[in-house]
Amino acid sequence: MDLELLEARVADLGEPPYRARQAWDWAARGADGYHAMSNLPLALREVLAAEVPFSTLSVENEQRARDGTVKTLFKTADGHPVEAVLMRYRDGRRSVCVSSQSGCPLTCTFCATGRMAFGRNLTTWEILDQVLHFRRTEPVNHLVFMGMGEPFMNVDSVLAAARRLPELGVTHRRTTISTVGWVPGLRRFVEEVTEPIRLALSLHAADPRLRSELMPVNDRYPVEDVVALCRVHWERTKRRVFVEYVMLAGVNDSPAQARLLASLIGRDAFKVNLIPYNPTGLFDGSSRAVIDAFKAELDRARVPATVRLTRGRDIAAACGQLAAAPRPRVRTGAA
Repeated sequence: MDLELLEARVADLGEPPYRARQAWDWAARGADGYHAMSNLPLALREVLAAEVPFSTLSVENEQRARDGTVKTLFKTADGHPVEAVLMRYRDGRRSVCVSSQSGCPLTCTFCATGRMAFGRNLTTWEILDQVLHFRRTEPVNHLVFMGMGEPFMNVDSVLAAARRLPELGVTHRRTTISTVGWVPGLRRFVEEVTEPIRLALSLHAADPRLRSELMPVNDRYPVEDVVALCRVHWERTKRRVFVEYVMLAGVNDSPAQARLLASLIGRDAFKVNLIPYNPTGLFDGSSRAVIDAFKAELDRARVPATVRLTRGRDIAAACGQLAAAPRPRVRTGAA
């Protein structure tokens, strides 16, 4: 729902401003259309239904995984594809992974989204409508900006959406924004954001040369500078930064790479999340034994680390799998 458009139309109709707030409150609580908004006059509901789209997105396809994960493909009003994922956990968590862009211009080699044609940044309302789609089915309580796109390339819309999430049932402490290290947006987050929104760094290699091969953005914003900026965030807030590290067989998963990672980030400001690689046709994923050995090196260095539970892999809804067809396999060497 585009609340700005809604507010303008309500004003044009001569209705009091609180009518738009009432409509938004209904949508945020999971209403499935204007017809459900019983405290709005019937005539107003009919006009809004005809003139103000209830969602900025249309559903093109939806897939359900064996583990309960749901992946939805949307289209924007101008035809750009957007994917979002609902992850259900046994402990009651309902986490939504949202996109901030249609496609992604940063071309990380292990990520399917980076092989799409980049469309554009999403608006605040297009981001929120991904959440509202799932909210109409059941309450949601966690959210990660880890879908298609680099959130800090679209920092204004991302922060505006994040600040409205408590109205949908997701607190700031249960909201995470993930970045590859896009420094202009990251700096704004570090310097300006006062809400306790979590920060995650998509790192994937501590060796600068290897990271540049995997993630060309490293040539523009070197990993040492990005880590230093994340450390400033920790010093200001005492909230640890999550480090996302996808495990690529024979590429970034050696004990030497683990020791290099521990040396880069230290033991106080960061927590590492090791991610089993989800197939996109480019690399092989590390074995569980190799992942365990990598984690053991981090444990010895007393760097907090966990191994991510993969969700939705069978419907290509897991980390790095959103919205692209496979391409020929690429090999990258590493120590």
